[in-house]
This record gives sequence, C-alpha cells and structure tokens, in this order.
Amino acid sequence: MAKLIRKKEPSVSVKETTPGERMSAPRKLSLLVTVVNRNKAEFYADFLQSFEVNMQLITNAEGTASKETLHYLGLVETDKAVIFSVIREERVAEALAALEQKFKTIKNGKGIAFTTPMTGTVGVAIYQFLSNTQA
Repeated sequence: MAKLIRKKEPSVSVKETTPGERMSAPRKLSLLVTVVNRNKAEFYADFLQSFEVNMQLITNAEGTASKETLHYLGLVETDKAVIFSVIREERVAEALAALEQKFKTIKNGKGIAFTTPMTGTVGVAIYQFLSNTQA
C-alpha cells in the first residue's frame, strides 16, 4: 500500500503593509558611459559624484581617427578615457544635461556620454550600495 508523504512547505516571510504604508519598487539603475580626453577624466569623475554615483571605473582609451581627419577637424589629442558610472535612473536626465553643459563650456573638455539600463544586480547589499540607498 502506498504511503502519502507530505513535504514540509518552506517558510516564507512576507512583510505585511499597514493601510497607510506603501511598498516602494526598487530604484532602477543605469550604466552611464562617458568618453572624454584623458587629462579631464578625474574632473568628470569628480563631477559625476554630485549625482549620487557611488561606483565608477575609469579606463584609458585611444581615438581611432587618422591624423589627416584629426588635422581637418582641428583636433590634436587622441588619448581618451572612458568612465563607467552606475547611476539611478531618475538622475540620468539631470546628469546628461549637466555633462552636455560642461562639454560646451570647458576648454578641451569635449566628450560624449550615453546610458544603458541595468537589468539586474546580485545581492541586496550591492544593490543598496550602487543605488545609494539604505535599508
């Protein structure tokens, strides 16, 4: 005769909310990529910290334009830096607008910047650090 074996249900804790309390969705993150002249990399990295950017990586790069093209465009410097910054999605528009303003006003401070959404992170502590939030 077959014996019915019941598996023990795993215990799951669900936070109950009171009528006035609302659960907030996690803040979405984006990767902000900024390409600037190498001698301006530290300036832009410091500037981006004002938008609550907690993690940045600066890598060296080199432009690929030929010397003829550079001369035609009036450019001389090919040493570039790429700054990878993790930023909250709600700060992206503000940061890009501020970068555009800096690109226009700083001598030899031209650059490009774009973002791409981040679809996931591993671990609550890492997410809290990257999104600049506390539990």
